[in-house]
Amino acid sequence: MKQILMMRWFRFSVLAVLLTVGGSRGGAAQAPDLAGTNAPKVDDAVRRRIMQYHSLTPILTPMTVDEAVGLALAHNPEIRAAGARVDAAAGRAYQAKQWSNPELELNSEDWPVSHGHGFSDAKQTLGVAQTLPYPGKKALDKQVGDAGVKLSEAELAVRRTEIARAVKAGFFRVLASERLVAVSTQLVAVAEASAATARKRVDAGAGTYQEQLRAEVQLELARAELSGFQRELASARQVFATLLGQPELIKARLAGSLAEAPAARLMEEAGAAQLAKHPSAVAAQANLDRAQLEGRRARLAPYPDVKVGVSGGRLGETDQSIIQLGFSLPLPLIDRGKGKQQEARANVSAAEAELDGVRQQLQRAWANARQRYETAAAQVASYRERMLPKAAEALRLVQLGFEQGKFSFMDLLDTQRTTAEARLAYQGKVLELNLAQAELEALLQPPVHRASTTRNSMP
Repeated sequence: MKQILMMRWFRFSVLAVLLTVGGSRGGAAQAPDLAGTNAPKVDDAVRRRIMQYHSLTPILTPMTVDEAVGLALAHNPEIRAAGARVDAAAGRAYQAKQWSNPELELNSEDWPVSHGHGFSDAKQTLGVAQTLPYPGKKALDKQVGDAGVKLSEAELAVRRTEIARAVKAGFFRVLASERLVAVSTQLVAVAEASAATARKRVDAGAGTYQEQLRAEVQLELARAELSGFQRELASARQVFATLLGQPELIKARLAGSLAEAPAARLMEEAGAAQLAKHPSAVAAQANLDRAQLEGRRARLAPYPDVKVGVSGGRLGETDQSIIQLGFSLPLPLIDRGKGKQQEARANVSAAEAELDGVRQQLQRAWANARQRYETAAAQVASYRERMLPKAAEALRLVQLGFEQGKFSFMDLLDTQRTTAEARLAYQGKVLELNLAQAELEALLQPPVHRASTTRNSMP
């Protein structure tokens, strides 16, 4: 009967595998299982877009930052590795609560050597023996295993937070690089027009050759800057696609724009209270909980496990049936588990210190990120409200004065260069603001983590 059931199960498994493989052999690759063990919690709209990007069909619509984060959480190799470690911890937890297998014992005793019929005259017994753990050991083994699963899940949440922060930063760097390329392209066009004007002035005798050379030098500088920004854009796209775990999306279009004003929710003082729920703090607390459980388990190590055996057989000479019952246990005379207990106490002390260190580090990181965010917001506001308008007005006045003969062509070139530098610097400040925002969000609003569900369905 058992063999028939095993054959049916084997046939069902083979059929399921064939159906799965057959369903994934269409024109597009199989979509990721976003509701699986370690999948991020995303809404339906983001889910559909992630499935679109996962397919190798042409990408028609730009990718938002939320979609990029969801795609990375589903496909980044580091996330997949951390998810596999959660499953490994679940397997260890399942195994820890299992008793050892019973032992089959076959004995032949009092075998006559010189006289008698040999084996037939010996006492023959067949039985089983089982080791009975000391009360409380297996319960603590199970608790230690479950604590290990929680620690692995917390470490997975830490990796999710780090990857989400890195993806947001990569997303913002690509957007900033695209804006820098766009601004630099405009500046190259302005420099080309200025160089052409300078050549015409020299040809007409209204300008000096020095003016032409200076205009041409500024044109070459503008072109060199554009080339550098284009190289940085290509590098930013490469890093971004790697974080997504989808290298083929290196040329994916991005939707959205860089924030140019701070978010009020990230400027609140109450944000520090949310640090206790940060995945790093949760992981440190889970590590302490496991160390404490291991300490309790180490205190039970000296208490011996009892081995109980029962067997039945016959006496060779009389052919009388017999039953034997036996007990055995190790005597804790030499090894009393002192070293394990010392190790467990040291691990608890280390875990407590690590928890304090993580809490202090989070507080320090939050304070630094908040200060960085406030400083970047102030600088962006200064550029947007004062420096850029002044630079634009100065350029307008110099252009007007140059047309009226009040300013030289050299003055116009200097003013154009100053305005260009201000525009490029503003893009850098906007990027800094968005990077600081990603850092604060990683501290105060980590991505939602869905715990593993496989550990309750072990074979």
